[in-house]
Amino acid sequence: MTRGTTNPNRLRRMDRWIAATHGSALRRAPFPVAVDLGYGAAPWTAVELLARLRTVAPRARVVGVEIEPARVAAAKPYEREGLTFRHGGFEVPVPERPVLIRAANVLRQYDEAEVAGVWARLCARLAPATGGIGGGFGGGFGGGLLVEGTCDEIGRRHVWVALGPEGPRTVTFATRLGSLDRPSDLAERLPKALIHRNVPGEPVHAFLRDFDRAWAGAAPYASYGARQRWIRAVGDLTADWPVTDGPSRWRQGEVTIAWRALAPRP
Repeated sequence: MTRGTTNPNRLRRMDRWIAATHGSALRRAPFPVAVDLGYGAAPWTAVELLARLRTVAPRARVVGVEIEPARVAAAKPYEREGLTFRHGGFEVPVPERPVLIRAANVLRQYDEAEVAGVWARLCARLAPATGGIGGGFGGGFGGGLLVEGTCDEIGRRHVWVALGPEGPRTVTFATRLGSLDRPSDLAERLPKALIHRNVPGEPVHAFLRDFDRAWAGAAPYASYGARQRWIRAVGDLTADWPVTDGPSRWRQGEVTIAWRALAPRP
């Protein structure tokens, strides 16, 4: 059990990214169930997740799952249509295969060696792709998504890994740009799979080093605001790193990199 401290709007950056990138999968899914795994001592993150998902997928349902029975009992009064709470853990005790599992600030208390096993267990619970080639054609459904990461107490800085049934796909760095001195400030919020790998010789360390250099090189754009400086810096990064998103997400203070480029070395 974690401390469970949860502030309202703490996960807003992750939620908005999920709605933007995974909303179509939720809309197409026959059972659009999302799980807020380890929501903490208060149910705010599950309540907010439902509200944000329903802006893009009106049939979405959210199940909050907590390992501490007292927290589930405390959340029950907040249940309503589309929102329920259950006792459980990594087994994800819902009858349907979820289209989304969000696990924020859950694995930070685990050892790095345990992460791969937890990822595999959660990914095995995700809804599979259906219809067409890879679920992408003929009205098919593209399958579920696991989003696992870490943020600060008020959600200004956040880093998460997105995984499909096959395993990790991308890493997203998201920040309130006005609070950022340099991109490597996000290192303290790396998820458990990466936080101990921010050392020379590891890909994530090289990425943050290059990001800081690009940020310094984009200093003249600071006169137009931190957003323009970020967009310029990320644009420069694309020459050497597999950035998977574009300016519409960069404007939000985000950048997403293919997992293969940042994966820890054996």
